[in-house]
Amino acid sequence: MSNATLPSLPSSDRLDVAARLREALLGASFTADGLLELLGAPAYAALARSETVPALRATRGDTPLETLVRLFLLQQPVPYARVADVLPAPECLESGWLLRTGGDEVAATVDVRPYGGPGGEDWFIVSDLGCAVGGAGGIGNRDEGVVLGVGGASTTLAGITVRTPVAAALDLGTGSGIQALHASRHATRVTATDVNPRALHITALTLALSGAPAADLREGSLFEPVKEGETYDLIVSNPPFVISPRARLTYRDGGMGGDDLCRSLVQQSGERLNVGGFAQFLANWQHVEGEDWQDRIRSWVPRGCDAWVVQREVQDITQYAELWLRDAGDHRGDAAEYQARYDAWLDEFEARKVKAVGFGWITLRRTEATAPSVIVEEWPHPIEQPLGEAVRAHFARLDYLREHDDAALLDSHFRLVAEVVQEQVGLPGAEDPEHVVLRQNRGMRRATRVDTVGAGFAGVCDGTLSAGRILDAIAQLMGDDPVVLRDRTPAQIRLLVEQGFLEPAS
Repeated sequence: MSNATLPSLPSSDRLDVAARLREALLGASFTADGLLELLGAPAYAALARSETVPALRATRGDTPLETLVRLFLLQQPVPYARVADVLPAPECLESGWLLRTGGDEVAATVDVRPYGGPGGEDWFIVSDLGCAVGGAGGIGNRDEGVVLGVGGASTTLAGITVRTPVAAALDLGTGSGIQALHASRHATRVTATDVNPRALHITALTLALSGAPAADLREGSLFEPVKEGETYDLIVSNPPFVISPRARLTYRDGGMGGDDLCRSLVQQSGERLNVGGFAQFLANWQHVEGEDWQDRIRSWVPRGCDAWVVQREVQDITQYAELWLRDAGDHRGDAAEYQARYDAWLDEFEARKVKAVGFGWITLRRTEATAPSVIVEEWPHPIEQPLGEAVRAHFARLDYLREHDDAALLDSHFRLVAEVVQEQVGLPGAEDPEHVVLRQNRGMRRATRVDTVGAGFAGVCDGTLSAGRILDAIAQLMGDDPVVLRDRTPAQIRLLVEQGFLEPAS
């Protein structure tokens, strides 16, 4: 891997300098809240799109915070005297956080971006210059080993991760270290791996500058750095999942054919999990002509694991190729070269009979159940982040349903989950609705159609009566046979519990 065009990184051994730098940044309010107050919402949001002009306009003064924004976020040379008023400048020069650019000015060697932790922590994410985020603007450096900061995929994975206290967590393909940083809040031991040694170096900087404990950093691909017999309670990965004709950029191109990298990651993770442990990934998968994409993903799930796969988006092969060509900035280069690369993407897809590419989340949980549950679904609609607790609750409900046959289900007491509303759909003025929809306003924000019995049942579930007693009362009101109703309704109750509309009252 060549890092020839990338600048040298700050020393990861000078924890004293990182601590002093952190103290200075916080003292100048160089935090997520401080930036929002200084820049205003539009300019702050523009930074996340790699657009810097609004922020440049908002930092024309010489306050300490404006100086730091121009230095670390906008990568502008700043007079040394101004920097020395805010930071321990001699130490930052000596340890490589800053360099002299000529004259009396200094510049940053890395991008340092404030990031608000879930518990109100003031963290800092380190990345290569111009690479704090990807997106339609393209990355700032196309060197193979460039390390990106926090983009939408990173925050998505952080939001869906189950955050229960664990002994050991593994961040596989750590990049700038954002997942390892989150894991440091609830894991006693954090191991972070990456095939790119520059990423491991930057992860060490991110953790040190954020005041987080150091992680066990290991170089290697996939599970290669994991020792034999070593297992974890949590495995997370935002892997290089892009399905591309050749590996150009380490942070996104896995170097395996098609979606083989994601498949390998999922298949190999089962044996690395402790019982009850979670493995959570972002992934791309191929939609192949003549093949059900759901069956494709089911075939990836390792033995002894429950799985919940959610497809969030599907792009046809032209949209997909254009997205990642723009990500690499190819659209700004030579037109003939861009066309040749575009052709190469389409040639690869046609050879594999790929018609579209899906993107989504894969969550595994190691289980001792004799019949693990594998749920593969499509849900492209808005959700509420963070979703980690909803993911944990999903698997807890699976356990409950596994332990309760239909008879036990009818003896159980349920409650309608808070903030579920009922919608009646039909023509205006009609006496009866065509159908009834239950809708969640939290978590997955699901909507599910129910029949009259299902709607009536859910509406009176307050934990007081057992499910069987409620069905008997509904049967009496409707003039139905209670035995028939008890026989056919448990399937609908199971679905409402599985999807989180009902919860056991106990």
